[in-house]
Amino acid sequence: METQELHRGRLIDHIQLVVADLSASQRFYTAVFDVLGIPMGGTGPGFFWADELFVSTPDSQAAQGRLTGRHHLAFQAKDRNVVDAFHAAALAHGGTDNGAPGERGYHPGYYAAFVLDPDGNNIEAVFHGDAERSAASVRITF
Repeated sequence: METQELHRGRLIDHIQLVVADLSASQRFYTAVFDVLGIPMGGTGPGFFWADELFVSTPDSQAAQGRLTGRHHLAFQAKDRNVVDAFHAAALAHGGTDNGAPGERGYHPGYYAAFVLDPDGNNIEAVFHGDAERSAASVRITF
């Protein structure tokens, strides 16, 4: 068996979204992940994944035959320009505006944009302001 390597972020191990139109979702997430610098992980019958996000059709075994409805998930952006580019890419690839890029009152420096993906899930890109990470990601090798 070949060695595999994953990189994981902070608190989230994975999120699964069950969507009605997998190809529309794949176009949308491919575009916004390209802007955010997140590589697509792979595809399979009825699903695709990137980093901690797994997206599938309702008839996939993992979905248990149900659409999941509206969810909110936020992706970290490295700066304000990436938040702006995320918003533009999302709108150009099937997303709907749900909050233009700008400062939010959550804490000083919180700069974010919100869009609805093709299934109505609320997707955010956020830059928390200048900060220093101890590591870019947690590296998992198996």
